Amino acid sequence: MNFELEALFVEEDARASALAERVIARLPAGVAVRYVADGRSATRPPAGADPFGAAKRRIVLMRHRGGFLKSCPAGSSEFACCGYQVMILASNCPMDCSYCFLQEYVADNPGLQIYTNYHEAFDELDRLAARAPGRSFRIGTGELADSLAFDTLTGISRDLVEYFAARQNLLLELKTKTDEIANLLTIDPKGRTLVSWTLSPERVFRASEHHTAAPAARIDAARRVHEAGYKVAFHLDPIIAYAEAEADYAALLEELFALIPPERIAFISLGGLRMTPTLRTIARRRFPSDPMLVGEEALAPDGRYRAFTPLRLGLFTRIRERLTRAHPQLPIYLCMESPSAHRRVLGAPPASPAQMGARLARV
Repeated sequence: MNFELEALFVEEDARASALAERVIARLPAGVAVRYVADGRSATRPPAGADPFGAAKRRIVLMRHRGGFLKSCPAGSSEFACCGYQVMILASNCPMDCSYCFLQEYVADNPGLQIYTNYHEAFDELDRLAARAPGRSFRIGTGELADSLAFDTLTGISRDLVEYFAARQNLLLELKTKTDEIANLLTIDPKGRTLVSWTLSPERVFRASEHHTAAPAARIDAARRVHEAGYKVAFHLDPIIAYAEAEADYAALLEELFALIPPERIAFISLGGLRMTPTLRTIARRRFPSDPMLVGEEALAPDGRYRAFTPLRLGLFTRIRERLTRAHPQLPIYLCMESPSAHRRVLGAPPASPAQMGARLARV
């Protein structure tokens, strides 16, 4: 684990769960274990100068009190949508990227929640598959928490991979910035699990992506899981338009394609740095020395600060051109960009969310 852990809180109703027993048995020495009647009490911001950062040093094992399946929170009528379905198995992330939207999204309950009743999500998935037997779905766990950051402790990935291996119209996507792949290498995914990595140039990693694996380590982990039978994909998101960005992203892609041929990659998504005014204020307060947070930005119609449109879409276009030269059939899509941006960068309007979701679920 590439993060600090000070305490584990276990909700009384989750005390006898198999997951709680597993995590407690694997805790690093010296980490305190405390039991609480209601796990929600332990997820609130602790006192101190940086409550969000302090909350990242405590894990709360608790029951999830709502549905597990949701449409991707990035989906919106104003953006072209990839049809991604999200399975919420945890909340918040032990890594600490300066630009992370969770600093705003879970500011009121930032404790690292892991849900011990996660098996109930399988019932929801079965119902989803039964309602649309002719349709394929891509299901991800990496939106509100990195998919693999806790896996050394929880081993949840094994249960997920085994479940999806038996279902032909459901594809699991595990999205990560780690190299925590040991559990994955012990299971045959039978073509039903895709592992994706968010990639940034070394310069962005060093400035902004604290407690994550280095880009080279992520790429090597992708190589290893691909050789073990998993599909792999990559997210260049957020792409940050700093002065040396074009050269740095070109070098990153060279490094990637040297280990994983582009024709073996399921897809690559592109997304720009975007921040609401609140998130921008939080990020700059928590990371005042990060040069990636002070670029040339404007408040866009969607209420988020983004790099100026010509600068942003020009960088997207040059990256897309590099990807297309490497492999003309490589699937590429834009995340949280308008249909007009898709036309300008990709040369065609986006497919509908249902069409795009089904297409990416069959890669």
